[in-house]
Amino acid sequence: EVYFKNLSKQKQKEVMEKNGNNHKLRVCVATCNRADYSKLAPIMFGIKAEPQFFELDVVVLGSHLIDDYGNTYRMIEQDDFDIHTRLHTIVRGEDEAAMVESVGLALVKLPDVLNRLKPDIMIVHGDRFDALALATSAALMNIRILHIEGGEVSGTIDDSIRHAITKLAHYHVCCTRSAEQHLIAMCEDHDRILLAGCPSYDKLLSAKKKDYMSIICMWLGEDVKTRDYIVALQHPVTTDIKHSIKMFELTLDALISFNKRTLVLFPNVDAGSKEMVRVMRKKGIEHHPNFRAVKHVPFDQFIQLVAHAGCMIGNSSCGVREVGAFGTPVINLGTRQTGRETGENVLHVRDADTQDKILHALQLQFGKQYPCSKIYGDGNAVPRILKFLKSIDLKEPLQKKFCFPPVKDNISQDIDHILETQSALAVDLGGTNLRVAIVSMKGEIVKKYTQLNPKTYEDRLELILKMCIEAASEAVNVNCRILGVGISTGGRVNPREGIVLHSTKLIQEWSSVDLRTPISDALHLPVWVDNDGNCAALAERKFGHGKGIENFVTLITGTGIGGGIIHQHELIHGSSFCAAELGHIVVSLDGPECLCGSQGCIEAYASGIALQREAKKLHDEDLLLVEGMSMKDDEIVSAAHLIQAAKLGNTKADSILRTAGTALGLGVVNILHTMNPSLVILSGVLANHYVNAVKDVINQQALSSVRSVDVVVSNLADPALLGAASLVLDYTTRRIY
Repeated sequence: EVYFKNLSKQKQKEVMEKNGNNHKLRVCVATCNRADYSKLAPIMFGIKAEPQFFELDVVVLGSHLIDDYGNTYRMIEQDDFDIHTRLHTIVRGEDEAAMVESVGLALVKLPDVLNRLKPDIMIVHGDRFDALALATSAALMNIRILHIEGGEVSGTIDDSIRHAITKLAHYHVCCTRSAEQHLIAMCEDHDRILLAGCPSYDKLLSAKKKDYMSIICMWLGEDVKTRDYIVALQHPVTTDIKHSIKMFELTLDALISFNKRTLVLFPNVDAGSKEMVRVMRKKGIEHHPNFRAVKHVPFDQFIQLVAHAGCMIGNSSCGVREVGAFGTPVINLGTRQTGRETGENVLHVRDADTQDKILHALQLQFGKQYPCSKIYGDGNAVPRILKFLKSIDLKEPLQKKFCFPPVKDNISQDIDHILETQSALAVDLGGTNLRVAIVSMKGEIVKKYTQLNPKTYEDRLELILKMCIEAASEAVNVNCRILGVGISTGGRVNPREGIVLHSTKLIQEWSSVDLRTPISDALHLPVWVDNDGNCAALAERKFGHGKGIENFVTLITGTGIGGGIIHQHELIHGSSFCAAELGHIVVSLDGPECLCGSQGCIEAYASGIALQREAKKLHDEDLLLVEGMSMKDDEIVSAAHLIQAAKLGNTKADSILRTAGTALGLGVVNILHTMNPSLVILSGVLANHYVNAVKDVINQQALSSVRSVDVVVSNLADPALLGAASLVLDYTTRRIY
């Protein structure tokens, strides 16, 4: 488009003068099969409509003239084009040798035709072996070549043929910006490249408005409704014929199992097509009540069929190109179209060992409606191409110029990424247990392993590696792709280096420990490490109440008291990685001694250890047990006994719990006055016992401006593991962390 904006009327006038005012551009369009004719026909109609500028000669060869492939030359005659020459160039056999012999036969016959026609320019489409013969003949006879759809990337031998034609061609009409960049990277002269879009889109974008029910009924039966049938079109892959035939068998098995009315088109003339037809007949497709098998459907009718289908399946370029114009779901099978740009309507099944993957893809895609894609055109390709043809100066030398620009990459949706759940290995190092879990992107714990946490560093690290290796192996069996390892541990952690700086007294021999290096070396995966309180906050941010909240605080109430702070959606670590040690906020100068060595910390009042200490004191004084409670002689007194006693009316136990709740509440008030979060999340086994007390203290002690804060109990079953997993999942999915 930019090219033609820069092309002045004066330039066009000069070109006409150079070529001779009365000279019409003699254009030879050569078509080999039904697929390339669908792209060439709009250009042919455009050329025919401007007889003052062009003379059109049509040459037909290849599978157009074979009965087994529908004698599709007839649709060219029905479109009222005069066919100047018919060349029988296909050597039957449908194997690799037959393809080579067909190219040779075409090379033998074409020179005589071109000598008689003497075209100024030949239009060649695509990447078929017949087109290679056309381009070779024209190039050797010094006839200018205009190549349609060069620069694209797909699979199999087609890529090599397409790029070979590009090197033979003098002018290029491409369909996408990436194809244009590929042509430039292949040293083609930018001035001879036109980004026009796909000519077939000129028809496609207006086709859906036409009457279609009669066409659907004609090809699929009177009882078929729109969006309730499938169109299947699969060709052999010449570089791996056996595998493509196996894939075709699996496709037919999946379609039979899926049990929907299906229109199956016969494959093209490539090597392997005969074997594919045998597979169809072996499975009785031509006589199956759910299937309609046909050699050819006129393009106008084919457009209507795919536009209103519930799904298209196969490996035809039509599926990844034209069908996107309608938003019809497409399942692209195998490698034949690998590398082509696709819309979001295309789901790739690169490989399949059984019909299950294809069947799963059908279940995912069938009946969906995607946004219409205009990757390959906007409906104005033909006017651009005609302008481009008019601008060609026949007196210019044919020699090419060269340049070397970069090439853009292409990314597309893949069935393996959908079926294979992106997951993390999560490790939780607690005071008692060591746990490893496979956690999915949605926060589902797929599999969990638990062992007692060893007392020594060597045994602990050995067990971590053993459990992680076991979990990583199991991930393959449960169809999970492990993105990395996240570790949640008590103590002060340097997350940048993956080092535990100082541990709590609950985990022995756990200071100055490099966790990242040995685990990453053993598993060949990235490893993230952080404090358990921070991990709990990350779990809430990704999976819990904190999702979407800009500023919130998480408090863990368990064996100890910990937490994490999220400020402006990001976790706060502090200058020495000591932020959010919320359990050590001092709420009383002469309170009980804390494990940290200080007095009056929240943890000294409200942790599980603190409650256990108070419960033991009551038990030693015979003040713990009340009616309805009993303990075995060897049973260890715990915080749970204190809570049970309070519920059964033990006033001393109740007083201890109220004091603990008040201490926790005062700590929360200090947090509110310091950080001013909009949400406080209480997590851990004691959260439900403290939530009301915390709310009461906030209402009594906090400034009025912060009393509106929400205080909730976490609904996450396993915040430590989920937080460890979020270390991996947030980072590997490009969240800034």
